[in-house]
Amino acid sequence: MTKQRIEEAYNFLISNTSDSPELLIILGSGLGDYAESLEDINKISYLDVPGFPKPTVVGHEGNLVFGKKHGKNIVVMQGRFHCYEGYSPAETVIPIRTMIKLGIKSMMITNAAGGVNESFNPGDLMVITDHINLAGFNPLIGKNDDEMGPRFCDMSYAYNKDLGKILFEGAEKLKIKLQQGVYCLWTGPSFETPAEIVMSRVIGADAVGMSTVPEVIAANHAGIRCAGISCITNMAAGMLDQPLNHEEVLETGKRVSEKTKLLIDYFVSKI
Repeated sequence: MTKQRIEEAYNFLISNTSDSPELLIILGSGLGDYAESLEDINKISYLDVPGFPKPTVVGHEGNLVFGKKHGKNIVVMQGRFHCYEGYSPAETVIPIRTMIKLGIKSMMITNAAGGVNESFNPGDLMVITDHINLAGFNPLIGKNDDEMGPRFCDMSYAYNKDLGKILFEGAEKLKIKLQQGVYCLWTGPSFETPAEIVMSRVIGADAVGMSTVPEVIAANHAGIRCAGISCITNMAAGMLDQPLNHEEVLETGKRVSEKTKLLIDYFVSKI
């Protein structure tokens, strides 16, 4: 079923776009406006793409933006899909599978995350070096399609080290403080409990969130290089004596969007 939806989306996009993108950038909560900096923009709403899920999350604009930057053909996703919206893991990665079919070779993924590492502060950016999947789901569950990738997908280098080096080089040149660490996936949509955050820290997590991991698994399945940045929009439950809310996530995402855009732009220029 998802393969048919990928094919429908691909056929629609191939007839409504010109150049094949080489890089996919996924923009998380509060970070969507980087897409407006592209040249020769062709913006397509997710609602218009047959086979795509429909966006439901506030702060996710829900557009594919095709364009050029630094001489490269790029497609940007303004917003993503989550299992907590009611979609299966395989459905959440239909856009990634479609972009792979369109020809992307690399993927830059961003997200809003809660800080678990006690040395982090809201507003920090973190290069994702690895992830922990505590959600109990995987987009590769079910019959494998050998055209998409192997039955057993190696995740030893889920986040490409060479691409990570570009991010650190950019941060040094731009004088942007850059953390690094492990991203831990929880299902959401409820925020984690303080006890769950303690557990996450004990097993090696530096940040927690509700996205990214299925997308990175799907990309690695197809041999696509990945880089990831988490915007630490809040400290996770129990770390500060205050409740959590999505408005704080959006507000912090917007506050740090300028330095995030600068770092992404450096990455695009060097990849």
